[in-house]
Amino acid sequence: MTSTGMNMMNKITFYEERNFQGRSYECNSDCPDMSSYLSKCHSCRVERGCFMVYDRTNYMGNQYFMRRGEYSDYMSMMGMSDSIRSCRMIPMHRGQYRMKIYERENFGGQSNELMDDCDNVMDRYRMSNCMSCNVMDGHWLMYEQPQYRGRMMYMRPGEYRNFMNQGMNSMRFMSMRRINDSYY
Repeated sequence: MTSTGMNMMNKITFYEERNFQGRSYECNSDCPDMSSYLSKCHSCRVERGCFMVYDRTNYMGNQYFMRRGEYSDYMSMMGMSDSIRSCRMIPMHRGQYRMKIYERENFGGQSNELMDDCDNVMDRYRMSNCMSCNVMDGHWLMYEQPQYRGRMMYMRPGEYRNFMNQGMNSMRFMSMRRINDSYY
């Protein structure tokens, strides 16, 4: 499938006001800075696909996972203090999932390879921290706390030597899950 065809499967609409009111901006791909389209954003509707939204431009700051549905006032629902400033489309992945997690930054300390969801790194691997990772296959959500709670971060294939480079200060992850077909 061409990338254009793939994008047609994804669609998110942002609204300036709560309850889908005010000016809107429709998006089906990555957008590093939405401020030229909307001065603020307080609600959104995901018609197709999955997206990560960020409260800072250039995919920085707090991140929130959005799957198909209506978010009439996501700021109070998710505890966001600011409006959405950028968004990233998450492509659907078919195939295996593989990620290697490391206890320390720069791939240091204990390491383990995952191919499925992990609700508690400490319980499963006896790791007190996960501070860097290498995503070989698939798209993942990593969470600050066990049981998929707390702040989250979207990880696509690549090497992540230090999560602070992603705009997450003093961040460590204690659970992670695959973004699989069931979310689309």
